[in-house]
Amino acid sequence: MDVDEVMPAIEESEELPPAPEAFIPGTHVLGKDEILEPDDSVYIMRHSMNVTWPCLSFDVLRDSLGDERQRYPVTAYLVAGTQADQASKNELSVFKMSSLHRTQKDGDDSDSDEDDDDALDEDAILEFRSVPHHGGVNRVRAQPLPPASPLPPASQPYFTATWADSGKVHIWDIRPLIESLDVPGYSWDKSRTNKPAFTINSHGRAEGFAMDWASSGNANPSSLRLLTGDVHSKIYLTTTTPSGFNALSQPFTSHTSSVEDLQWSPSEPTVFASCSADRSVQIWDVRSKGRRSVAGIEPAHESDVNVISWNRSTSYLLLSGGDEGGIKVWDLRNVQKKGTTVLPSPVASFKWHTAPITSIEWHPTEDSIFAASGADDQVTLWDLGVEPDDDEMGTSMNDTPDGARDVPPQLLFVHQGQKDVKEVHWHPQIPGAVLSTALDGFNIFKTISV
Repeated sequence: MDVDEVMPAIEESEELPPAPEAFIPGTHVLGKDEILEPDDSVYIMRHSMNVTWPCLSFDVLRDSLGDERQRYPVTAYLVAGTQADQASKNELSVFKMSSLHRTQKDGDDSDSDEDDDDALDEDAILEFRSVPHHGGVNRVRAQPLPPASPLPPASQPYFTATWADSGKVHIWDIRPLIESLDVPGYSWDKSRTNKPAFTINSHGRAEGFAMDWASSGNANPSSLRLLTGDVHSKIYLTTTTPSGFNALSQPFTSHTSSVEDLQWSPSEPTVFASCSADRSVQIWDVRSKGRRSVAGIEPAHESDVNVISWNRSTSYLLLSGGDEGGIKVWDLRNVQKKGTTVLPSPVASFKWHTAPITSIEWHPTEDSIFAASGADDQVTLWDLGVEPDDDEMGTSMNDTPDGARDVPPQLLFVHQGQKDVKEVHWHPQIPGAVLSTALDGFNIFKTISV
């Protein structure tokens, strides 16, 4: 018998492998042995970096490498504080991320017009300088520097505040640490960096998370204001004087539970907003007598209000993120003064995340775009300017046709792969670049969507 007569035809070899399917949280569930693989065709840049201890808060530092940077590889600087397993092991660190190359994509044409340096997919470099920090760091915020201004010279301070879990807020001068990363052989004065330039003791032993800086801008960039809020519902203001910092002793007291986040108004230097576990968002004016809020949204969410962000370009828009996973956009022109009973409605509301919102931030220059992160391991990018198609009009954003989860048209991008994402920030000098921190380290990425 001929072999040809007994060998079955191998038809399977002619079948194409199944096309990769986009993983949609809430619609798909990972199997026991399945893992998520990033689709690098939708990333212009994507890098992940591990660190010794989780850094649950960070801030992007301004640098002197220019604004609107489009050329790769790029470099980014950030400051972060650790959550170590022992209080004595904690640090405040300045990180320099360099060799952040464009993502290499399958099928890239090697004869492209771009410079070779542009397309290389080498490993990124992570360098850092650290100072000891007693206690875990709940939140880190760097002082604002005027847009388009270079980094101050090494002889001048660049202040960063840390909310310690001991109940103290420390203000550090990190400028020498940046210089050490940039200038080989530079040795810094440890008496300047290893001890706080100032410590705020106003909160007693009550720890907190809420914190925001403001400056007087180009008129007087050294004139700074720092707000700090604690778990006992109190907010304190610290200002600068020619001789240093001055912690004001009288707190702002309208919240009835933990103050979760604070934001200075981008247009009115005496006005700020706060959010709380009491489910409200409050608006304050530091000039008002009695240190009570002047307006509020009560309740703003059905659960704790975890985070807020004030739009830098359209200063009447405020974002809020709640413990229930909801994201809301508020028009502050509709928020009534205290004493009225009219509850404003949000101009937009999204219920995409399935766990508490942990961070939210407007894009620094595009007034309709924002980023959010959640305890559901998602970083999401949104654009309020996207309108639903005609055939989608009249249907709810959260409808689930045929058992699938409807994706809101304003949701541009879902970034995954990190565990327990805590904070997300845009890079103000690299358009579209997003940084995030989670239990397993940092991500920095830029998508084709923004």
